[in-house]
Amino acid sequence: MSRRKAIQDMIKSLSFVGLGGIVWGTYSKKVQSADFVLRPPGAKEEKIFGKTCIKCGECVNVCPPEALKLSTLIDEGPVGNPYFTPRQQPCIMCEDIPCVEICPTDALDENILKTENKLDINKAQMGIAIVDKNACVAFWGIQCDACYRVCPLIDKAITIESDKSKFTEKHSRMLPVINPDYCTGCGMCEHACITEKASIIILPKEVALGKVGDHYIKAYENNKKAIEFDTQKDLNKDEKKALDYLNSDDLLDESDE
Repeated sequence: MSRRKAIQDMIKSLSFVGLGGIVWGTYSKKVQSADFVLRPPGAKEEKIFGKTCIKCGECVNVCPPEALKLSTLIDEGPVGNPYFTPRQQPCIMCEDIPCVEICPTDALDENILKTENKLDINKAQMGIAIVDKNACVAFWGIQCDACYRVCPLIDKAITIESDKSKFTEKHSRMLPVINPDYCTGCGMCEHACITEKASIIILPKEVALGKVGDHYIKAYENNKKAIEFDTQKDLNKDEKKALDYLNSDDLLDESDE
């Protein structure tokens, strides 16, 4: 009997070890996936937000369109933190921003959203809209401006640019263009997209946008030399000149200034 009990105890111990490994592996994956989760307006940087949010659910309770949810074991990100899924229900850009007002820990920081000491939802940085040009029907030449029309910052966050057809040289495609300086990541565009799977999606800015670095200089903003080609046609004619300029010692010296 003692031998049988010893075997049973060993099996139990191994089971607990295995279960612990599964739980830890699941937790690690959820922490990593948090980088792709969309947080409410005013949310601090993800690492700080995760430590500051107490998972009280108050922001979820006061969200008028019920866009905010608390993550569960089957959702991305740590369990209990608020998030929203634009395709299901976007942020409707409440002017009084109740989710931020009620947050007890400043995980949703009103200072991020202030303009002249007033809350301004247009300062929200929940994410950035990204257009899949291969799936967006506007890039197929089909007229569609659904994302443009629903944008709360129309002609700022999303603009429409015309592009003449290369085939007919008569018709123009009307293409959506995202301005990251104004896009709040509310997700109304993703929610309104007409394609079966949204061709415009919201991603956290930390994931979607690059960062140039302080050692690069925009030539046209600092009176530096720039390649003087008026049209793409001119560039094609003298491509070697352009490449020689980009690799010249003069340009390298200017970048060090």
